Amino acid sequence: MAAPPYGWPTVAVRGVSLVAVGGYGRGELSPRSDLDVLLLHDGSADTATLATLADQIWYPIWDLSLTLDHSVRTVAEAREAAAGDLKAHLGLLDARHLAGDAELTARLRSASLADWRASARQRLPELHELCQERARRHGELRFLLEPNLKEARGGLRDVTALRAVAASWLADAPRAGLEQAHSRLLDVRDALHLVTGRATERLALQDQDEVAAHLGLLDADTLLREVYEAARTISYAADATWREVHRVLWVGRPRPGRRGPLHGAGTGHAGTGHAGTGHGADAAGRGARSVDGARTPLAEGVVEYEGEAVLARAARPDRDPVLPLRAAAAAAQAGLCLSVHTVRRLADAAPLPTPWPSAAREQLITLLGAGDALVPVWEALEAEGLISRLLPDWERVRCRPQRNPVHRWTVDRHLIETAARASVLCRRVGRPDLLLLAALLHDIGKGWPGDHSVAGETIAHDTATRIGLDAPDAAVLATLVRHHLLLVDTATRRDLDDPATVRLVARAVRSPSTLELLHALTEADALATGPAAWSAWRASLVAELARRVAAQLRGEPPVAHAVTQAPTAEQERLATEAWRTGEPALVLHPCTEPYPTATGRHVATGAGVAAAGPVPVAETPAAQQEPVGVELLMAAPDRPGTLATAAGVLALHGLTVRSADLRTVTLPAALADSPPAWGDRLMADGRGPAPASPTKATPTAHRPPPTSTTANPHGPDRHERAGAEGDAEPGAKPRSPDVLLLTWRVAAAYGALPQATRLRHDLSRALNGSLDVADRLTEREQAHPPRRGAPAPPPRVTVAPGGSEYATVLEVRAQDAPGLLHCIGRALEDAGVVVGSAHISTLGAHAVDAFYVTDPAGTPLPEKRAVALARALERALS
Repeated sequence: MAAPPYGWPTVAVRGVSLVAVGGYGRGELSPRSDLDVLLLHDGSADTATLATLADQIWYPIWDLSLTLDHSVRTVAEAREAAAGDLKAHLGLLDARHLAGDAELTARLRSASLADWRASARQRLPELHELCQERARRHGELRFLLEPNLKEARGGLRDVTALRAVAASWLADAPRAGLEQAHSRLLDVRDALHLVTGRATERLALQDQDEVAAHLGLLDADTLLREVYEAARTISYAADATWREVHRVLWVGRPRPGRRGPLHGAGTGHAGTGHAGTGHGADAAGRGARSVDGARTPLAEGVVEYEGEAVLARAARPDRDPVLPLRAAAAAAQAGLCLSVHTVRRLADAAPLPTPWPSAAREQLITLLGAGDALVPVWEALEAEGLISRLLPDWERVRCRPQRNPVHRWTVDRHLIETAARASVLCRRVGRPDLLLLAALLHDIGKGWPGDHSVAGETIAHDTATRIGLDAPDAAVLATLVRHHLLLVDTATRRDLDDPATVRLVARAVRSPSTLELLHALTEADALATGPAAWSAWRASLVAELARRVAAQLRGEPPVAHAVTQAPTAEQERLATEAWRTGEPALVLHPCTEPYPTATGRHVATGAGVAAAGPVPVAETPAAQQEPVGVELLMAAPDRPGTLATAAGVLALHGLTVRSADLRTVTLPAALADSPPAWGDRLMADGRGPAPASPTKATPTAHRPPPTSTTANPHGPDRHERAGAEGDAEPGAKPRSPDVLLLTWRVAAAYGALPQATRLRHDLSRALNGSLDVADRLTEREQAHPPRRGAPAPPPRVTVAPGGSEYATVLEVRAQDAPGLLHCIGRALEDAGVVVGSAHISTLGAHAVDAFYVTDPAGTPLPEKRAVALARALERALS
């Protein structure tokens, strides 16, 4: 071999070859990839000569600014290194001759492959554990908005692992579509390197549009769908391959019930927190029951064989159109996976007639009711295109990304996860079949433009007719899909004490049985969405709304929720302290959220939970409780600006508001005879202490209906409360003192939570005007500007028609940011409106808030003014 660069002397060495290994050996280099090379020698050359030769090869590569991973070894040394390092052995399996002694390279390849096959029974479990660990670290590629194309499960590393399994001669991967999927990921990585100019494997949000354009694709969503499709193909091949490895490694073991080397091997439910050890793991474990070759009947034409569901010898898919659904249902109910060969045979089954026979519909319901075991079976059917044949509209949601970070799944996976969650709730409803079908179809409209609930209603009705439901059941199913967000949206964004809220829901659901189904669907949908979408707080609000709507549908008079009847002892203590001192009073409570139980229910915590609701947190074992920040209970004299000012102070302390609520507490009338400490500092209108600096704007006065024991929860003097004590006639009896009560659920964005004393001190200063919250927030943002990723959608403010009898309801949806709530309060004050009630909710990076506003006289805003206010608020937030 000769290498004479840069005028160096020519070095002629025999018994040496240059070998490409790893990705270079496989021919998978992207523009910014590393070069992995091995200088292989037979041991005949002296060390100095080899060093000179190596320098003459390495330095020109470095001078080209290429990253080089290099080594110099004999064949024996390379084999020894591979024996102690799995990754090194994997690299040698892909060795490719570049230059020099080709026979020497061939000897290395032969020895490496022989060593690999000889040690396969020890190496493959080690390789599988390596894949599982990588999946736990990097997640499931096909469900990530910013996936790692190489390391995530279903990425390029998994293809390398499949090649290694095939090289062992113990098992092989399903080949259909695998090469195309692999090539697609390589193309995307090439484009990513060219777009970014870096050796990156992560497809970041800000790069996706440019990468899509480079590949000639329509947009970033089209790019992600193609990436997800490729990852799905690779993941499915990996699942099937590792099941086959597990089966092979069990051959010859005396007791089928014992755990094998790959027992618990994953088949892909990584997103649930068990990366690589999910649904298929159970199937692999249960598969040990029949590894002795016995065939156990599962259903007509379906048997269990060596841990998988397969077709019986006499099964005829071409004559049995129900067989695909029957085989899938039997497999899922038994906790087994369908074998790859079986799914391929089922793809040739005769098509179902329209409408479906009742047997086919019942098998679909049985499949959907199998719980978590549904997922791997459903995905096996999808891999061969059977789902799109059964449900043609499924193709539009297949692998469709969801840009909302609250969602952890693609649309199609979310639908089957919702069905799995709904299966646990079937005992709560009278029609579990309709619940499971609604769970499967509730987001089917996301494949079409416009409101997905409206589009989904039509698709659900058509699908119901296709599968043979009668007209009344089809109408119920369509209603469930149309209104699947109604309960949670209304419960978290509307005043439950407002009769209009209950009437709105009652008009939509129309019957107690539909309400029962909608309640269960709401919970299943939220549980399948992600941890940010469901909590004991939301569960209690939805349950309370459902209770009131059910009473309305039964014709019962409206009854106020027990929790809103009167303040708790702690709330009344804080309110009394705030009234007497004229200063805010607050307390912090650690807030925990119990994990979902086996029945899908939650244990409620914090304020606002019905006394007759779920088990209190004190009765929940600590191991079942999840820390979710703190609950901040705050009381302050009812005066302008409290909500927005308090929100600004929380932002200054680096606290993220997850939810918030405010109301007015009316204290006992006896306190009116005891003037507050700030009574000599009333403003001219008598509403509270004058701010220290009259030039500083303070947020709007928030005047929710006072909490009282009267039958009318909104109070008899709701519209007269704009008049204040300062306007009372001489000698008139003072009205009962009102104190604003705010309940927050907050978490530290980073670092530790602030002390309550510091919060109270800064809140007092902000309320009396000595702390300018707006200026401090501006200074903070300028000192630490937030990093900007992909541009967020613009804020949207809408007026909810018929949302309340007593106020105009503004719905605000915007990107969450420090000081957002403070900004909203300032904008509402500038508009001269009064906030009667506010319901604040943060879902991932999105703020979803509702504000009940009136004019100063306490009446709803005229339509034109309400629309103008919404547009003004949008401009302020932009």
